[in-house]
Amino acid sequence: MKRSTLLLLGLGLLLAANAGGQQRVAAGGVARLDDGKPNLSGVWQAFTTANWNVLTHGASAGPPEYGALLATPPGYGVVDGDEIPYLAAAAEQQRRNYENRFKDDPEMKCYLPGVPRANYMPYPLQIFHSDAQLLIAYQYAGAARIVNLGAPTPSAIDSWMGISNGHWDGDTLVVEVSGFNGEAWLDRAGNHASSALKVVERYTLAGPDAIDYSATLEDPQTFSRPWTMRFRLVRNPNPQQHLMEFKCVPFTEQLLYGDLYKQPRE
Repeated sequence: MKRSTLLLLGLGLLLAANAGGQQRVAAGGVARLDDGKPNLSGVWQAFTTANWNVLTHGASAGPPEYGALLATPPGYGVVDGDEIPYLAAAAEQQRRNYENRFKDDPEMKCYLPGVPRANYMPYPLQIFHSDAQLLIAYQYAGAARIVNLGAPTPSAIDSWMGISNGHWDGDTLVVEVSGFNGEAWLDRAGNHASSALKVVERYTLAGPDAIDYSATLEDPQTFSRPWTMRFRLVRNPNPQQHLMEFKCVPFTEQLLYGDLYKQPRE
């Protein structure tokens, strides 16, 4: 396990222990910290087809040699109005991305998924929560991010997951994410944004076992206006369950570097 992963896991366990000591359950079964704010700790997962396409879409075939394995399942969209307000050049880029999705999607290369895509991939995520910080760990590719709940911190360098600064609006956690590298896609359909992207997430407990999630995306280089997606994260009912390890980097070596391998001499 990488040292950075160990450090994040250690931080998560520390936050969990701290939250466990401070947690109390209010009316309605919603767990709260000693400061009265909702405790979002737990293993959560979105059950949507947004990772294939954030917009409403029908079923479609994948490469014929893979039969149904890489086919796209039909599903309803998670975007308000079921439309992404692309600028003309960005819409053309999305079309090219879609045509080349089976070789260009960053997901198939095990690159980090970015925000908000990390939250609706078909893998669980785990939140560790204390009064001062919040760690979101993702099963896919060992991705993780720390949500700073103190004074906002600017991004030191652009990255796949950006930098997350959070604050409370009543019982809703509002997270402002920026500092992206512009390489992540929003889904397997090639929907995308640039490094100018800013995301405002909202996490609201809808009872003890559900979080109503929304993300508003603003990117003047890609979209003509801000737009919002919404879906629900559901808590895993097994309190003993935690994230398993899915390090997919070794699975991509042949795909990414196969042409660099030494060939046996004849």
